[in-house]
Amino acid sequence: MAESETAEHTAPQAASEAPAKPQRKRISRRKAVEQEVRSYLEAMNNRDARAMVAHWREDGVEDIVAVGVLRGRDELYDYFSSLFAAMPDARTTITRLVAGEQSCAVEWRLEATLDGAPFMGIEPNGKHIEIRGFDLIELENGQIVSNTAYFDASTVARQIGMLPPDGSGADRAMKGAFNAVTKLRRAVAERRSA
Repeated sequence: MAESETAEHTAPQAASEAPAKPQRKRISRRKAVEQEVRSYLEAMNNRDARAMVAHWREDGVEDIVAVGVLRGRDELYDYFSSLFAAMPDARTTITRLVAGEQSCAVEWRLEATLDGAPFMGIEPNGKHIEIRGFDLIELENGQIVSNTAYFDASTVARQIGMLPPDGSGADRAMKGAFNAVTKLRRAVAERRSA
């Protein structure tokens, strides 16, 4: 009887002394998407166009709403290389990121000075810009397949001096001229249809 009591008491103790199995680290799909997107935006913050396009599938499509559609890694590389050449001090900051299983929404800020090479036909003038934007990035098998990026291009145009400051005399005059032309066209169209 003493032996059975000892066996009964030692069995649970032996089980608790057995080495624990190492826990496998399981990364959720959402976490994997978040890590991939953060790595992509880190490459953007480092102004590394080559590292950025490495995150893309070869046939990926980026729709930068204020600029146009970029198709494939070559067009993406050309665009971002040109952007970073124009704004060599560009800094990108993620302000909010929400990852799903195959997509990621990112709110960001970009600060830069337009003092490098010409960009999209615009000569550098040393003006500082601050852009708020939003990207909706879709991934498949760990690679970006599409991105739709939004930012306010008119704010950028005002910051670099292409458009007058909002509410300024020049802005009111420009809007007044636009409205006068619109009214004139409407009047001509009504006369022709009468």
